[in-house]
Amino acid sequence: MRVVFNDPIHGHVELHPLLVRIIDTPQFQRLRNIKQLGGAYYVYPGASHNRFEHSIGVAYLAGEFAQALRTRQPELDITDRDVLCVKIAGLCHDLGHGPFSHLFDGMFIPKARPGENWRHEQASVEIFDHLVNDNNLRPVMEEHQLVLPQDLNFIKEMIGGSLGPNEAQGEEWPYEGRGQDKSFLYEIVANKRNGIDVDKFDYFARDCHHLGIRNNFDHQRFFLFARVCEAGGLKQICSRDKEVHNLYDMFHARSCLYRKAYQHPVNKIIEHMIADAFLKADKHIQIEGSEGNMYNLSTAIDDMEAYTKLTGQQILIRAGEHPELEEARRILQRIIDRNFYKYLGRPDTGNERPTEVCTNVFVCLYCIKHLLDMLTSDCGVTTVDYGNRENDPIGNVNFYNKYAPDRAIPISREQVSRLLPQNFSEHIIRVYLKNEDRNLAAAKRHFVQWCETHPFQVLEVTFRSTLLNIVHVLCEALKLEVLLVIDFIKL
Repeated sequence: MRVVFNDPIHGHVELHPLLVRIIDTPQFQRLRNIKQLGGAYYVYPGASHNRFEHSIGVAYLAGEFAQALRTRQPELDITDRDVLCVKIAGLCHDLGHGPFSHLFDGMFIPKARPGENWRHEQASVEIFDHLVNDNNLRPVMEEHQLVLPQDLNFIKEMIGGSLGPNEAQGEEWPYEGRGQDKSFLYEIVANKRNGIDVDKFDYFARDCHHLGIRNNFDHQRFFLFARVCEAGGLKQICSRDKEVHNLYDMFHARSCLYRKAYQHPVNKIIEHMIADAFLKADKHIQIEGSEGNMYNLSTAIDDMEAYTKLTGQQILIRAGEHPELEEARRILQRIIDRNFYKYLGRPDTGNERPTEVCTNVFVCLYCIKHLLDMLTSDCGVTTVDYGNRENDPIGNVNFYNKYAPDRAIPISREQVSRLLPQNFSEHIIRVYLKNEDRNLAAAKRHFVQWCETHPFQVLEVTFRSTLLNIVHVLCEALKLEVLLVIDFIKL
């Protein structure tokens, strides 16, 4: 039986019975306790929404988009199976998010497990497998005319990309779920070619609604003007040439969301604090996984049964249970008391792109200059762009015109407007003071003086070996552990 959800963004949403079966599993219900915007709820009081409702919205839009293409171009031979698989991929694309969403895989895991190349998309594929097996959904999928394992592979490829070695080996077509004749289906949920997909369409509308920020992008209009054309030997989703300005507006809206909310200075400070609390609690919180094995916060990603039990709410509750978690509790209490890490300022990087090494070198040299405790300062790099790093976001988008609706054409920035920005990416370095006992006014004064006398542009990665010698000398003088310092600057 189909179920109707009353969604605040898309209205009454009717979902296929198979999607309802997936929603009613513990693995999917977990998303009710995963904050969509991480720590932004502590800054924007309306940003309390979770990955649960976003995932339902993406599933709905994925079906609407696939159905729009099917109606407009019946020659594409989009089947009911195709549409259902696209809906399931939209529904399950964020299953792998950890507590506080991008905070977990972007800030906590890199510090807890350095060198671990782990992404939430990878976890989404693994949890989807676990969900299907744990709830015995294969027979249910076959009842709804899905062909296994082909359609399961197709769904997972839409979520996380190619599953096999074909892509790494340079094979012409790396996917197994569908052939090149339906390559456009891979661009609906997670478009790895240009980033224009229903995932963004939903979080634009949903996040703006809850943040109280106006959303000027109309995804329904995009659906109306989207067509599939052949380009580079593949069938790609293209837009009408006159829509190029609206697409630039869409990417500009994305950068505004990042600037105003996702990378808000106070939001990033709070997320640094939560990540620090997770690091303090990591070894002391035990989660039971498959076959009775125990995992902590950073190793739960290796076992999907354990990871499914991991939510932000659970961590905050467990932080009050053990005396070993006193340091983590103290950091979390500072958030509740609004006693945040203090923002010292941001150095001017000019046109240089800061790297993780050189930004941490900056903080380290700043600490050395003023003999601050090495572990009481932190540094964050904020990147605000249009979705394609430093490149023009429309560079990977193809268009068509009304005279040749089946022929894909590129549009250069010179054809669009001379008023387009010259740079599509900005990298911001922010320096924070963690220790609440330090004199903030004095720290800020020293920071400003340091920036005035030491232009950031001269700090290059080539200073690495010299810096290590300085660090060793300083550590001996301050009786600090060298390993702690080296870990801090991430050389």
